[in-house]
Amino acid sequence: MAAKRKTPIKTRNPDLIRGKPPKFYPADDVKKPLLNKRKPKPTKLRASITPGTVLILLAGRFMGKRVVFLKQLTSGLLLVTGPFKINGVPLRRVNQSYVIATSTKIDISGVNLDKFDDKYFAKEVENKKKKTEGEFFEAEKEDKKKLPEDKKEDQKAVDAFLIKSVEGVPELKAYLAARFSLKSGMKPHELVF
Repeated sequence: MAAKRKTPIKTRNPDLIRGKPPKFYPADDVKKPLLNKRKPKPTKLRASITPGTVLILLAGRFMGKRVVFLKQLTSGLLLVTGPFKINGVPLRRVNQSYVIATSTKIDISGVNLDKFDDKYFAKEVENKKKKTEGEFFEAEKEDKKKLPEDKKEDQKAVDAFLIKSVEGVPELKAYLAARFSLKSGMKPHELVF
């Protein structure tokens, strides 16, 4: 028993049905914006991470360093600091997936964190004009960009209060200064932080 063959649906351009490319293309590319259907959700903070918790950084330049969690920013990133005087970690943003929360806590109730947000850490945009050959080699000789004085003052203000809190607890300063690493025979899944 043979099945009836259905007639093809007629469209405006029969070449598209057969898989042929169209005969004419528009002269200029027309850019269509991509639709973004995502609705941003605020990042949920892990229950083990509270202000004042000592965290261990797992990736990046300061991997293995212990830092103090200050607050969560609107982007979902965590604001942490070393303090800089103790272990050299400045105020910086970190993703919470790259930290381990420890059970050690520090009192940070007196630290003023109002000025720290994502805009504080944004990079300044410099003018992109063409440089002559002489200017190009002059720029190479210049020192790297120096940190603005106001950011240094902010770091000192935060560190001053944190260092007082740290010195109130015996051996906490040495704990923050020590780097975390796994030795042979240590089982990470059995460690309690």
